[in-house]
Amino acid sequence: MNTDIQKIQLLCFRLGSDLYAADIMRIKEIVKPRPSARLPYAPAFVEGVINLRGTVIPIIDLHSRFILPGQPADQKKRLLIVCLTGQTVGLAVDEVTEVTAVPVDDLRPPPYFNDGVSRENIVAVFLLKGDPVMLLNLDLIICPQEGTALYETMVSAGIKDCATSLDDALVKKPVVEDFGICQ
Repeated sequence: MNTDIQKIQLLCFRLGSDLYAADIMRIKEIVKPRPSARLPYAPAFVEGVINLRGTVIPIIDLHSRFILPGQPADQKKRLLIVCLTGQTVGLAVDEVTEVTAVPVDDLRPPPYFNDGVSRENIVAVFLLKGDPVMLLNLDLIICPQEGTALYETMVSAGIKDCATSLDDALVKKPVVEDFGICQ
C-alpha cells in the first residue's frame, strides 16, 4: 500500500487580481467580514479584532502584510479563520474562488521576490485553468515573535478571551519539506 501524498486539497482565493491558495485542512471556517475594533499599538497589518461567537479574533489584512495595493470593500470579501503561531486569526481576502485538489507533482518552486510577498511566504506555484496560483505558507504569515507581540497587545488592551494559548503554539516544519519541493 502506497501512503505517499498524491494530491493536496487547497482553498483558492484572490488578493486583488492575483490567485493564492492555502491548505484546506488549515482553514477552520470562512466567514463574511464583520465590524472590527482597532487594536491600539498593533502592527499595521492588523485591521483590528472581531467577536466571533464570543471569541475575540485579530484580523490580518493580507494586502498590508504583503505590501499589495488595497481593494475597495465588496460583497465577495471573506475572512479565513486559521491558526497561526498557536493563535486563531482571521485572514482578510478579497474573494474565495474554489476548493481544488492539486497533484503534488504540479507544484513548482516559487520565483524569487524582492518585496511584498517574499519567497518564504510562498510554498509553491501551480497552474489552475491556466492561471498561476501561489500556495501560501500559513506558518510564516506572522512569525512567532509577531504572534507573541499580538497576543500581548490584546492582553494589554484588556482582551481576556482571545483565541490563543502560547503554550500550545504551533511549531512545525515548513510545508515545503512535506512535498519535496526544491527551493
